[in-house]
Amino acid sequence: MKTIKLLVVDDEENIRILFKEELEEEGYQIELASNGLEAIKKIKESNFDLIILDIKMPGMDGIQALNAIKNVNKDQPVILCSAYGEFKQDFSSWVSDGYVVKSADTRELKQTIKNILHIT
Repeated sequence: MKTIKLLVVDDEENIRILFKEELEEEGYQIELASNGLEAIKKIKESNFDLIILDIKMPGMDGIQALNAIKNVNKDQPVILCSAYGEFKQDFSSWVSDGYVVKSADTRELKQTIKNILHIT
């Protein structure tokens, strides 16, 4: 089976570490970025099966990063992940492939990844 490569983008180090550990346990290869600009650089250098993107970040926020990512690759699957549920109603977030409210319980995130990547 092909290794699935994910990019986790979040300005909070503890979230990056939590998601990395949880998703590596599922067998995914994980790369990390601490902000939108770092994510764009990594996306231009490498291919990812899916990107998990925080919304509230300093500098380039997740919505701006999402637009930049889609400009690089319009078919790039992206899950927006935020502690703030209200962004789900924001039209600019609708271009994402999924939306997960950030939590220490990563079951919803893992299921959303499987749904988007069609993993059974």
